Amino acid sequence: MWDGRRETRHQERKKVELYLGLGSNQGNRELNIEHAVSMLNVEFKTPYKAISSLIETDPWGFESQSRFMNAVVLYELDLPEGYNPEAEGLMILEACKDIERRMGRDIEPRYDESGKRIYSDRPIDIDILLFGDNRIDCPELTVPHKLMQERDFVMIPLREIAGQTGND
Repeated sequence: MWDGRRETRHQERKKVELYLGLGSNQGNRELNIEHAVSMLNVEFKTPYKAISSLIETDPWGFESQSRFMNAVVLYELDLPEGYNPEAEGLMILEACKDIERRMGRDIEPRYDESGKRIYSDRPIDIDILLFGDNRIDCPELTVPHKLMQERDFVMIPLREIAGQTGND
């Protein structure tokens, strides 16, 4: 469980913006995204600060009859000054993967013979897009998300809410 809000006596705190991309192309897509956001609110022990409009898009990276519903959500996390971005990022990633699992997603990535990732339909996908001004590059996590610039289904909703700090 992500524990960035753990209490530390007399330690300075820092607000850090976390942008997450959400997508769903199985079941009730809108409800799946709404449910994932509710679970994220509980996990992060704070309500989101902003959420984009939903946009419907074709699948990216694979063929499917089912279109995706996508959104971006912004959280403002209260972290200890001097926090370790990679460690916190990996805890956030595990929290997102846990929510995906609980919502029925098979989260083990699959690859073809050439090593290219195979994408498939899913009830929910949660990606860490931006985590403050941090740069993280480890085997499990790359922040900023390495493919977000190529994906209109990320960039359009991200631009809609970038820099917002009030609840919608």
